[in-house]
Amino acid sequence: MAEQDCVFCKIVNQEIPSYTIYEDEAVKAFLDLSQVTPGHVLLVPKKHVANIFEYDSDLAQTVFARVPKVARAIKAAFPDSTGMNICMNNGKIAYQSVFHSHIHLVPRYNEEDGFSMHWADNTEQYNDEKLTAIAQKIQNNLGE
Repeated sequence: MAEQDCVFCKIVNQEIPSYTIYEDEAVKAFLDLSQVTPGHVLLVPKKHVANIFEYDSDLAQTVFARVPKVARAIKAAFPDSTGMNICMNNGKIAYQSVFHSHIHLVPRYNEEDGFSMHWADNTEQYNDEKLTAIAQKIQNNLGE
């Protein structure tokens, strides 16, 4: 069911035009208008879910199974790209700006191509005891 004010639901329902790359019964992939790098594509489930926390295993299997197909098409279309960032932002703090789950496929060309990510290295702050406690806390919440 589409959310009334969701821009991605409107794109899925063809109420807003898009540059569609791929579409089937479950997903739609289209160009991100910002084109962080040439070939930047968004892949969205047609079912409105806000983020990864709302996926069930069937939806996850369906959506993520389409990622390699679209990624390969982008790579073939832009053979001068030397890599690809595939990312999903979940929640405002994680830079999600449209609250309909979407996966960014961003082809990479060089270190000055307009895309960047920074991963802090906090290795020195963690020892075996802290890492074991974190791992156990997550394992205890896996459920099914």
